[in-house]
Parts: sequence; structure tokens; C-alpha cells
Amino acid sequence: MTARAHDAVVIGAGPNGLVAANHLADAGWSVLVLEAQDDVGGAVRSARDVHPEFVHDTFSAFYPLAHASATIRSFGLEEHGLTWRHAPAVLGHPTPDGSWAMLHRDREVTAGLFDRAHAGDGEAWLALCSQWDSIGDQMIGALLSPFPPVRHGLGALTKLRSVGGLDFVKMMLTPASDLGASRFGGVGPRLVIAGNAGHADIPLNAPGSGLMGVLMSMLGQTVGFPVPEGGAGELTQSLRRRFESLGGEVRCSAEVTRIEVADRRATAVRTRDGERFAAHRAVIADVVAPHLYGGLVAWEDLPARTASGMRSFELDPSTIKVDWALDGPVPWASPPPYDPGTFHVADSVEQMTEALGQLSARTIPAAPFLLAGQMTTTDPTRSPGGTESMWAYTHVPQESVADAGGEIRGVWDRDDCERFADRMQARIERLAPGFGSRIMERRVLGPRELEQRDSNLIGGAINGGTSQLHQELVFRPVPGLGRAETPIRGLYLGSASAHPGGGVHGGPGMNAARAALTHSRIRRGTFGLFR
Repeated sequence: MTARAHDAVVIGAGPNGLVAANHLADAGWSVLVLEAQDDVGGAVRSARDVHPEFVHDTFSAFYPLAHASATIRSFGLEEHGLTWRHAPAVLGHPTPDGSWAMLHRDREVTAGLFDRAHAGDGEAWLALCSQWDSIGDQMIGALLSPFPPVRHGLGALTKLRSVGGLDFVKMMLTPASDLGASRFGGVGPRLVIAGNAGHADIPLNAPGSGLMGVLMSMLGQTVGFPVPEGGAGELTQSLRRRFESLGGEVRCSAEVTRIEVADRRATAVRTRDGERFAAHRAVIADVVAPHLYGGLVAWEDLPARTASGMRSFELDPSTIKVDWALDGPVPWASPPPYDPGTFHVADSVEQMTEALGQLSARTIPAAPFLLAGQMTTTDPTRSPGGTESMWAYTHVPQESVADAGGEIRGVWDRDDCERFADRMQARIERLAPGFGSRIMERRVLGPRELEQRDSNLIGGAINGGTSQLHQELVFRPVPGLGRAETPIRGLYLGSASAHPGGGVHGGPGMNAARAALTHSRIRRGTFGLFR
């Protein structure tokens, strides 16, 4: 069966695919989006499948990068039904002694809390915020732009002297485990920075982790950690509504199984049910790199260097995510001064470093570092009044060689997942005695379940490939130019496997769409010269 042709076909209706589709539609292209699942969203979806009265985000939940992204902001999604909500505090880190490290949206409040715990830390925190005010926008722009980031890179260079020059560069290169101690005397800022660095899979004692920790912490001070009212899926649904208002077409339950290549150029895609969709100008793939190279595109259509590069492609670690429907708020042994939307669980920076180090050594952590969210605290529409829609996740190795806790086999069947969820839950129970008695429903999503719900999450890897330095910039996903272009003309990689990587900011999708538009203009100009 043959369908009409489009200027572009986008494979995958995750946030990056929908960003690419919107940008191409803005340029006047006819665009078709094909999604294998029965709805759009990719790893940005929500549902009432844990408890009918509770909305739970199936995958990701908080979106500071989306709020800060010039790409996402440019679409005016508020006009298409998106409303952002914020918790009273951005982030909290409870400690065994009953104290809290808190990140409040108001930096003066954050500084006051830090100073109360250790004199001088408040002033040091405000100094870090001031540095970020000067250079942060340029750094975010550079991180999200195609490589090399000429405009924002030059902008950052012009600001560098005002924020301390090489001392600032050194700070950004300092591992997160050391960065906090070099600037602050108390544990609060150290826990915040290290915990935020732990959102990526970079070991806390490795370069790159400090940059991640400062970036996420400063986003908390500038834009907060917002969530879409009504559930994470409202972000991608608003992208869909905007795209369709421009005349774009989305087809769900339409799994693409092959990209047709003729004369080293992508010409069409085929779906599992046999439909063929021609693409006159571009195919943009919002799929993880191992599914594109040697999957949708046959190895015989690719140069040998791509196959060679993919042999060393490294996924990020697997994920275990637990969702709870609670009949009341979390019963903290020592209540926080402000209710946080996000909280981290680790006894100390050292324990956090140990857990992430075990992960790098392919060992299942005995005391896993947890990232968790109180969703009703952040958005009261998520569950009935007085209850809490909550989740926590942590990472485990893609292939485990041992369990530091001694009881998990690492095969991640239902028994492994439930046992490990008990381990995670016990971590929270120590800080909130009686937590277990508040549970109405619990759901555990292990690596297998996450991949079943989104095939891009291979083995529960949520970032499209490791965020460590050896697979960033020009090394992502294979050594090359660090751009959306692939060895196949007219085919662009627009997923988290491409630079700038994971996170809901739309960078890979926008970079792919811009590359497609640029190449189309060049082709038209070239053909015009020889008519």
C-alpha cells in the first residue's frame, strides 16, 4: 500500500520528534509523524494506571531544561494548553540527623538556609548564582546548539573574564564530589550540587559531573523544577496540538520497520503493516542509535566506519522506577522547612559517590542513591486532596556482575524488581517512619517494563547513551562531527542519542530539523545554478 508523499517523515513522537515536526511545519513543510505506540509522548507520558484517582508520570517528571530551553519556549505551548506548576521548594535532601539541604526557588531563601547551617555559605551561594546570571544563558545555549556552538560559544567567551576566567573553567571541570567542598564549609550546598550531578550517569569523582551539578542547581534557582499541570503527558500533548494546528499529521500505532535508501539517500519509510511513506526532503529519526544503525537502516546501506563506531556505543545504566499512591503526605521524621517537589536520598556525598561508583563497576548498589518526586505537592491536580502521588527511581548496571547488598541476581525479573523496590522503599522509610503504611498502591517498573513501554529505552536506559565525556560532543553517538547529519543523505538523527544528549529540552530534535532545512536550501540553490 502506498500513501502520499510528504516533505518530511518524522519517526517517533517523543519530545524530540515533536519538536522537529513543529519546526519543519513552521517552515511550511508538509510533515508526517509516525509513532509506534498508541499515543504520542515517548518517555514524556502520564496515566492513571497505578490508581484510578492518581496521575503518575510513567517516565520523566520534572522539566527544568524544557522551561529553560529557547526551543521549547519559542513554541508558545501555553497557547496550546500547557500550564507549568511549581512546588513550594525545588529540591530537598533529608539527612539521617534530621536536617535538610534545601534548594528554594528564591535564592535568598536558599542562601539563608545554607547560612543558618554554616556561616558564610549563604554568601558563597549567592556569589555562585551571580556568576551563573552572567554566563548561564550562554552556557545553556552552547550546550544545546549543534557542535561547534559558534554564537553561544563566543558569547560565553566574552563573559568568561567577568565570572573569574580560568578559575570558573576549573570549577566547571572539577568533579562534583570535590566542587562543593572547595566553595562551601557546610554539607547543604555539597549535597545539593552532588545530588543534582547524580541526575546523569557521570561518576561524581569524574570530570563533567561538576558541570552537571552546577547546571541543574542553577536551573533550580532561575526556572525551578516545573511540571506540566495534569501530568507530564500534557507537555507532549501540547506539542502535538500545536503541530496539528499547523496542518501536521500524526499517526500512532504505526511502527516504522525500515528506512528505504537509494543512492545513499533516504527516500521513504515502511511500517510494519506494509504502508510506504515517501519523504521528498528529509527523514528525521527520533530513535535510539542502535535501533537506527543496523536496524531501520541496513548495515549494507551504511559505511564501514559507522558499523565500527557503533561497536563501541555505550548505553547509560538501567533504571528501576517505583510509583506509589499514598493516602497521605510522606510522614517525614523531621519535616522540611519548605515542601520540596523533588528530593534525593543518600546519607552523605560520600555514600552517593560510593553508590554511583558501584554502578560504574557493574555492581548493584547496596544503598542506592534515589531521585524522587512528590507530584501532588507540586501539582495538586495529580491526586485527591490530602494524598500524594509519588515516585522514586535509581540506576542499576546494564549487566551486573555482583550485588553489593547480596540478594539481587541482576536478571530483573519480577522477583528481582520487587526485592530491589523493597530496598529503595526501606531507604525512604528510615527518613519517614510509617511510609509503608501510607501506601495504597505500588508499581515497580524494571528495565524490561520500561523498554516494553518505550522501545528506545533499551534495557531501561533513559538517556539514549551514556553522558560520560567519551560519548559526548563529536563522539555522540559515534566519532564524527557531533551533529544531526548521518552518513545517509536526507536522514537525520534527532533523538537523545545525538548531541546534546538526554534531557527534555528539544535540542536533538531542533538540531535535526535545522540541519534538514539548511541542506534543503543548499540543494535548491545548487540546482538553481545549473537550470
